[in-house]
Amino acid sequence: MSTPALTEARIFAELATCAGLPVDEVEPGDALADLGIDSIRLMSLVNSWRAAGAAVDFPRLAASESVEALVAAVLGAVSSS
Repeated sequence: MSTPALTEARIFAELATCAGLPVDEVEPGDALADLGIDSIRLMSLVNSWRAAGAAVDFPRLAASESVEALVAAVLGAVSSS
């Protein structure tokens, strides 16, 4: 079974699910901490994104303060892998 492509929409959807929010309530400028995305939740997301083929670096993602910065970092890890 193949893993769906890692896209901006998928990242937003997974962040929303993790935060317990509808995807349309997650905005690029939202702070990850305000969404309740802590290190434990982020590690779960990192595992999902690695399975989808992104060479994501947990410390780099953990340093991302906003949804926009996190999305850019994850998508950058896809294109550079």
